[in-house]
Amino acid sequence: MATAGYVLVLVVVVVLVMVGLLALAARARRRGVGHVVMGPFDEVWHPSGGHTHLEAQEQRERVTPVPAPGDRPDAGPTR
Repeated sequence: MATAGYVLVLVVVVVLVMVGLLALAARARRRGVGHVVMGPFDEVWHPSGGHTHLEAQEQRERVTPVPAPGDRPDAGPTR
């Protein structure tokens, strides 16, 4: 009977660890720090994945250009 108790404790501990990891992953995604934690592992196992992350980060940080003083406010991009 003691063996069943050890198995039950082991299962509970594994479930709690998994729930904790899921909560940590969700928090990292919300805060945008997931790549800081997983970046080195991503570079080892999937080197081009880091380039994709850097490109996405650059696109997020880009700002729209300020129009020149002589431009009309409704002037859009020309084709």
